[in-house]
Amino acid sequence: MRHVIALDVGGTGMKAALVGAAGELLHQARRPTGRERGPDAVVDGILDFAAELRAYGEQRFGGPASAVGVAVPGIVDEDLGVAAYAANLGWRDVPLRRLLTERLGDLPVALGHDVRTGGLAEGRIGAGKDADRFLFVPIGTGIAGAIGIDGRVEAGAHGFAGEIGHIVVRPGGTPCPCGQHGCLERFASAAAVSEAWAAACGDPAADAADCAKAVASGDPNAVRVWQDAVAALADGLVTALTLLDPRTLIIGGGLAEAGEVLFTPLRDAVRQRITFQKLPDIVPAALGDTAGCLGAGLLAWDLLDNTDGSEVTA
Repeated sequence: MRHVIALDVGGTGMKAALVGAAGELLHQARRPTGRERGPDAVVDGILDFAAELRAYGEQRFGGPASAVGVAVPGIVDEDLGVAAYAANLGWRDVPLRRLLTERLGDLPVALGHDVRTGGLAEGRIGAGKDADRFLFVPIGTGIAGAIGIDGRVEAGAHGFAGEIGHIVVRPGGTPCPCGQHGCLERFASAAAVSEAWAAACGDPAADAADCAKAVASGDPNAVRVWQDAVAALADGLVTALTLLDPRTLIIGGGLAEAGEVLFTPLRDAVRQRITFQKLPDIVPAALGDTAGCLGAGLLAWDLLDNTDGSEVTA
């Protein structure tokens, strides 16, 4: 059976899969990223993991993988196949495409940004599969975005398209590591909600999931924290939809696991803020934490399907 190798490299863990031509998961595996051992060890771990997947695919399906797709965090030069920078992995200018090609016997390799590859999967086979224009927004430790247009994801002129977590929604507000003050992710990310709820309830270990549970039970302090976060999120999203006019707005990441505790007030807040804009469908992501891996697999298939031989990126 024809298949490709897909790797989704995160700050703490790596997800991997063998992916069929229709985007189906034929095999899945996980292991720690091992960043505590240093950036070189992380790269070695990626190469070893990919080699093991190649061997498994040959044994299981009677032939080698056709290509490799890899999703990585940070700044990615998809054209050159270089992981340019990732603060949480400690690497700079890692030539992942070349290293993987050398290790795996000249298999073609597609490299993509983790959020954009997740958005690619959600757009093609997940919550946005029927939308010609979508915006995928995963809300976790930070907030990012992937802009989907006709089955592809826009990277931007310099690879920074979709960074809506750094839209300023509270001018002069909390400092952000990016250098601005009042960025969206400082008020509406899962990390920001966790911090605010821990302070409000007096439990340093409390997190955003605990806050969502307290909201559902009617705790007034939790409701206040949650409303503040939803208001900031709505402000940022309205700015994004004003610029991009998506047909579908897909919300993923840890905060989306709150379900209608998040989506009901968020839809209301966005609706109240729009004037001339068209209200998009606001829906939860469908693929969960497999989105990055599936997207990496789609990148690999795109690379094979590209008739002019140029590299497809996301």
